[in-house]
Amino acid sequence: MTAVPEGYSYGPWHDGPDPLAPPIDLRDALEEIGRDVMGGSSPRSALEELLRRGTPDTAGLDELTRRVWQRRSEIQRRHRLDGTLQEVRRLLDEALDAERRALFPDPSDEARLQEAELDALPPGTAAAVRELADYEWRSGQGRENYEKIRDLLGREMLEARFQGMKQALQNTGPEDVERINRMLSDLNALLDAHARGASDIGERFDEFMRRHGEFFPENPRNVEELIDALAARSAAAQRMLNSMSEQQRAELAGLAQQAFGDPRIAEQLAGLDARLRAMRPGEDWTSSARFRGQDPLGLGEGAQAMADLAELDALAEQLAQSYPGARLEDIDLEALQRQLGDDAGVDARRLAELERELRRQGLFERAPDGSLRLSPKALRRLGETALADVVHALRGRSGQREQESAGAAGEPTGASRPWQFGDMQPWEVSRTVRNAVLRTASAGGGRVRLDVSDVEVVETEHRSRAAVALLVDTSWSMVQEGRWLPMKRTALALHQLISTRFRNDALQLITFGRYAAAVELEELVGLEGVWEQGTNAHHALLLAGRHLRRHPDAQPVVLMVTDGEPTAHLEPDGEAVFDYPPQPRTLYRTVSEVDRLAKLGASVTVFRLGDDPRLEAFVDLIARRSGGRVVAPGLDGLGAAVVGDYLRTRRR
Repeated sequence: MTAVPEGYSYGPWHDGPDPLAPPIDLRDALEEIGRDVMGGSSPRSALEELLRRGTPDTAGLDELTRRVWQRRSEIQRRHRLDGTLQEVRRLLDEALDAERRALFPDPSDEARLQEAELDALPPGTAAAVRELADYEWRSGQGRENYEKIRDLLGREMLEARFQGMKQALQNTGPEDVERINRMLSDLNALLDAHARGASDIGERFDEFMRRHGEFFPENPRNVEELIDALAARSAAAQRMLNSMSEQQRAELAGLAQQAFGDPRIAEQLAGLDARLRAMRPGEDWTSSARFRGQDPLGLGEGAQAMADLAELDALAEQLAQSYPGARLEDIDLEALQRQLGDDAGVDARRLAELERELRRQGLFERAPDGSLRLSPKALRRLGETALADVVHALRGRSGQREQESAGAAGEPTGASRPWQFGDMQPWEVSRTVRNAVLRTASAGGGRVRLDVSDVEVVETEHRSRAAVALLVDTSWSMVQEGRWLPMKRTALALHQLISTRFRNDALQLITFGRYAAAVELEELVGLEGVWEQGTNAHHALLLAGRHLRRHPDAQPVVLMVTDGEPTAHLEPDGEAVFDYPPQPRTLYRTVSEVDRLAKLGASVTVFRLGDDPRLEAFVDLIARRSGGRVVAPGLDGLGAAVVGDYLRTRRR
């Protein structure tokens, strides 16, 4: 779009990001990554898994890779490489048949001698074509077919090394053959000058392209790009020969001298191949492929098939992203579109944009050890989603929105609601006036008058500060029984609620397996399941007590999520002792710590996951000793149960 005095003019969009495309929605992608991270994957592997899996409207790397290998397999299953040999044999047989039909009516000895000469031709195609080089044809069709053989060989040999040459040489005359010879001779001379390090190689290249640029549709910008293009094609032609049988290679070598009826072509091409191989030894000159189809390919088509296979192999490596420093920007979109179509290029571009946006928007950050982890911004977004799910579950369970007790002494929550009879809260003036204006405007305008239906009041609540300890079991059974992810989502939801609505509350997240530890949210979210024996509730309750004592002015709230009875305790020297069934000493120490919490005014609510009778008996004991209670939610209701109990305890 360009500015003009009268306004704006618009032109076609050619390339680059679509200016009208909607912004990338990262919510679903972040939710997928968060689910994998909370399930035990590292943030890096979770991001990689998302890109491999794709999104509902974008094929992932795995699907693109599958299509690459399918395309590769189709090429090999559909084709074979003897197309040029078959076509030469067909043209030769037709020529010989036409010649014999022309000789048969002639009773002369000369005709019989020519028939004998034809009968004495060697059985091999290349040898027969070579023997007929000086033959005087009587049949016009025979002579025409023999010339077709020479032209076909020349075009195919050039097409195998110069893409697009076959179409450019459909009707080849003597002057065309001479022009090709000059081009090959100049090309080999240019490569020799480059190998010698000639100081004027740039001028030589420009002169060469001025004379022979029509043979190079790639339009190389310098001699290095020219060599790259030629070497890639020449290597593909060599791999095609490697894929043929020994007999087929021998036949082609014999036929090469007949290209355009000028042996200089084969000599120039052989010299070109040798120079390119010396200049680009890193190209694949030695591998082969197995073709097992029924569709015969000529030399040019065969070389293109080998080039396609090499391009597909490179795409498979790029899509695998398994090499050091791999990036989605490495994917050759043009090659991908050539091989799989435009849709594949669009999908790969979208995946690259998704990865770039996830990083650009600060959803990942580097940990001190250099690893990738979710940023606080990403954790907040995951927490919002987890809390929204919990709120939805609470609404479904209670039939109405969870409300805090309101009164004149309450603190504003930031929300408002329509006034109801008996409400004593202050008015939310701006919303009240807006409601009146909107109602008046919808009724046809006029003076704005307040109506009781317009009034909204500030929602308040009595807020006492709480010290909250959330104790989550991280023993292996939590992973094994599929409780790992619900546990982490519960912690996310509770953390989000406290950090946004009850900011004065002090939340401590405590994990306990063989040992217990106070962790930050990002540590818990990224925690991987580890096989170890022990459920050390004693150590977790000990850390919870320390947290509560640091906040003596706060209401104590202790929430424990576990699926196993305590099987470990902490000795005075700091060593964890494990035994199963639990030792009486383990149970005694755990219950003693519950009693200490009760003296601080803390009741322990235990969220029991599982139906083990021993676990049921123990958590009932904890609830009785602390004045708490036991909740046995399903995995889908764990978050709602924990958050709901926190709100209930806080109100109490």
